Amino acid sequence: MVTSSLQSRPAKVKKRMAQDRQPEEPPKTVVKDGKMENEIIQVKHLNFYYGPSQALFDVSMSIPEKRVTALIGPSGCGKSTFIRVLNRMNDIIDNTRVEGKIIINGKDIYQPGTDVVTLRKNVGMVFQKSNPFPKSVYDNVAYGPRLHGLKDRRKLDEVVHRSLERSALWSEVKDRLSDSAMDLSGGQQQRLCVARALAVNPNILLMDEPASALDPRSTTKIEDLIGELRAEYTIVIVTHNMQQAARVSDYTGFFYEGRLIEFNETRKIFTNPDHKQTEDYITGRFG
Repeated sequence: MVTSSLQSRPAKVKKRMAQDRQPEEPPKTVVKDGKMENEIIQVKHLNFYYGPSQALFDVSMSIPEKRVTALIGPSGCGKSTFIRVLNRMNDIIDNTRVEGKIIINGKDIYQPGTDVVTLRKNVGMVFQKSNPFPKSVYDNVAYGPRLHGLKDRRKLDEVVHRSLERSALWSEVKDRLSDSAMDLSGGQQQRLCVARALAVNPNILLMDEPASALDPRSTTKIEDLIGELRAEYTIVIVTHNMQQAARVSDYTGFFYEGRLIEFNETRKIFTNPDHKQTEDYITGRFG
């Protein structure tokens, strides 16, 4: 009798190979206005620790694809910690620990062997304070593609042009590409950081209070930009601004003291929340 190479291997080897071939978790769905939407991020029983201090407690959430999800709650409630877990930015902090599962595009991102560089390419991040590199506008946007191996100048030009257009900045800097990014206004610098994140073609964009340090006009431009990007990207935004969350998001999660109190469609959260604690926060009774 002829046996396959797998059949002829020891039982322990076959078991290990079977475990290695565990299928990716298929995308699940959530319902919005009676329609089914694919989940791109699934968070299951997440606990997070800074040393002995626990910052997140049993957080479970499903984030739909190509929608804007806002995270609200008082300062120190775990919002920023949560989104940094989604692309493992907290890994750079000593003595942190994660429990639970975070599945993005069907893969557990904390599984051993995960390529964190590739993860952060697919899950981009824009921070609260704009952080352009002390380089030219062009080199800021081209930095990521170059890091990932793109050297062709014509293709780099196309990426820079496209990324600046998507971030609604091209018309303002097209004649200043060789100027230092540090010479841009605060609002322009923040949109440059968005362009830099978009240049590596992520699926997901995390935004940690991207407009909190900006003037009202620049804040409006950032909000308009989010509205334009939602058709192509999944966006998760942390904000203290209730009106901003109501304006820009499809879904909202309310955090309090490291716990996700409520997650639902934004319209429901702001008009008929399920929890009194959510209502009290939104109406300004605390926070």
